[in-house]
Amino acid sequence: MKKATLQLETLTCPSCMQKIENALKGLDGVSQESLRVLFNSSKVKLDFDDAKTSIEAIEETITKLGYEVKKSQVKA
Repeated sequence: MKKATLQLETLTCPSCMQKIENALKGLDGVSQESLRVLFNSSKVKLDFDDAKTSIEAIEETITKLGYEVKKSQVKA
């Protein structure tokens, strides 16, 4: 499992946070237990199995929802 922190453009409401969380929970390889969308800091923190998904797929999922990923950091 790898740990990722993604910095997003400012989240404008709690429903935005819920929308992102629900979409990422649907990705195979994303740990639902570790997934946190932090409204006040506009960050997403999660663990993911890089054999099942990639940081690029996670970013693309967020982008398709209409949010911009400003920066991603992945740790082994």
